[in-house]
Amino acid sequence: MGAKLLCLLLTSVLLAYYLYTPIPEDFEEPWKVMLITASFRAVGHLAEVADRLGLMHYMEALMLITAAEYIAPTSDENVTVSDTEFSGVAVRLYLPRRATDGLRRAVVYFHGGGWCVGQAGMKSYDHLTRWTSNKLNAVVVSVNYRLAPKYHFPVQFEDVYSVTKFFLQSSVLSQYGVDPDRVCVAGDSAGGNLAAAVAQQLLEDTEVKTKLKAQALLYPALQALDLNLPSYQKNENKPILPRSLMVKFWSEYFTSDPSLREAMASNRHVPVESSHLFQFVNWSTLLPEELKKGHVYAHPAYGSPELAQKYPGFLDARAAPLLTSDARLRGLPLTYILTCEHDVLRDDGVMYAERLRAAGVPVAHDHAKDAFHGAMMFVSSPAELAVGHRLLNGYIKWLDENL
Repeated sequence: MGAKLLCLLLTSVLLAYYLYTPIPEDFEEPWKVMLITASFRAVGHLAEVADRLGLMHYMEALMLITAAEYIAPTSDENVTVSDTEFSGVAVRLYLPRRATDGLRRAVVYFHGGGWCVGQAGMKSYDHLTRWTSNKLNAVVVSVNYRLAPKYHFPVQFEDVYSVTKFFLQSSVLSQYGVDPDRVCVAGDSAGGNLAAAVAQQLLEDTEVKTKLKAQALLYPALQALDLNLPSYQKNENKPILPRSLMVKFWSEYFTSDPSLREAMASNRHVPVESSHLFQFVNWSTLLPEELKKGHVYAHPAYGSPELAQKYPGFLDARAAPLLTSDARLRGLPLTYILTCEHDVLRDDGVMYAERLRAAGVPVAHDHAKDAFHGAMMFVSSPAELAVGHRLLNGYIKWLDENL
């Protein structure tokens, strides 16, 4: 009896550990959020164990979520869905069936997942892009770019850029009945990073004649210089994306060498030779007062130049769009940025919105004070949240009114 009681006690403690997470008071449906967080944390711990035992790479273990969520391309009465390739890169294509009087709008979408996990065929992304196509009567191209750890920067960027450049050709737009004046790039998290980088790169590509109408960046990751912003400190252990995981994603984007991850974890990875770049991510001047409360800006701690020489990607604007000069920002299209209060990436989006406005770019900044990273993806059973529906509706509404 004593052994059974002990086992029951230990099981109860273990369940309580996984289930209970302090939830901010302004969260709706806190128990649902707690269960979702516990599920993600459990997967993370299993991935850590698999990695330590040499069974599989940490990110490959996380990909089990992607595999479990995958659904085959399935058409319905509103949208024709198919998997194909654009410029040699896999994409999932959504073509609306509803009649239209003229040319259609189009969205080129890049999924999130820290450049390491995720894919267009996941249930959550299929729902998002299918919904976008149906509600906007728009062509949607969802890109399956190659992932780390097998592929590192700049492969992910090159894949999404190649697809976008291919799609923007007049012959391709004409083939799908798309209005060349109504094309948007969009993405969430790491996908928001890629969308911002693509929009910037297109400004300098003389081969591309079609200009983007808009870019939509959903809680984007935009810089890897300062991983100790107020949002990184405040939300270090908040749902879905703790600081430690974001550090792993950033470092793995560039290399599997653990020395970069260790340096990033201590925020000592930028060499003094690159100190001029900190002006573009100086939160003491770019964040509003309400987000700076309780935080004091400290001079960056510099690291060894060897890491930057071996893995220069984290200093490249194609990987960190916030590092782009003010002059280059001025040509960017109409922009939508969604940030979430309880998200380590909150300040990246806020700072980019501020810099874009200062450069004269029209910006709609939607800041959700009761949301966490990735909240928009939770709009279907069994992980359905009211906040997810609200954020999704806001995003679609902005696209409908501005694209």
